[in-house]
Amino acid sequence: MTSNINIAVFISGGGTNLAALIEGQDKNVFKGKIKLVLSNKKSAYGLVRAQNAGIKNIVEKDNEKILKILQDENIDLIVLAGYLKILPDFIIKNFENRIINIHPSLIPSFCGDGFYGIKVHEKVIESGVKLTGATTHFVTAETDMGPIIMQEAVKVNFEDSPEVLQKRVLKVEHRILVESVRLFCQGSLKVIENRVKIER
Repeated sequence: MTSNINIAVFISGGGTNLAALIEGQDKNVFKGKIKLVLSNKKSAYGLVRAQNAGIKNIVEKDNEKILKILQDENIDLIVLAGYLKILPDFIIKNFENRIINIHPSLIPSFCGDGFYGIKVHEKVIESGVKLTGATTHFVTAETDMGPIIMQEAVKVNFEDSPEVLQKRVLKVEHRILVESVRLFCQGSLKVIENRVKIER
């Protein structure tokens, strides 16, 4: 894919990953255009970020309407940037290997149903592991189990609170999410069975 990629970013909250993507777009890091920001919550601050950046933003909960919006806007790539809602199979099938999610742990640890937001970091600290991190992956029907694109580790300090750890992991999230989108837009991601080969 060498032409401009139309991107839809899905959010449910503050949109810091969205902010990183907008910055990446402004700096021409990737050959893509964020055409649409969609949220399932009216209160999501990420909608304000989109508005400030001049990006079309929509609040919609109905999945059938969401699919039609994506088709009408000619979306090539969906990025789930803190979208706290499970996508239905019919959207996933329509966008097979074209939905990227960011998760705040090293999948397959601390992921799946119930593992989102601050809860992930609470469980990481409770477990006593010394490393956590962030993962980008393609979305499949099984939550957080799609082919992994990128991972980066973060040290867990004994003194960390979940909030402190979350901030440290967020920096990694921003970096690998923008890089994953860049690789997608230049056609460098090849899915082979349940693995992703990066062809740089």
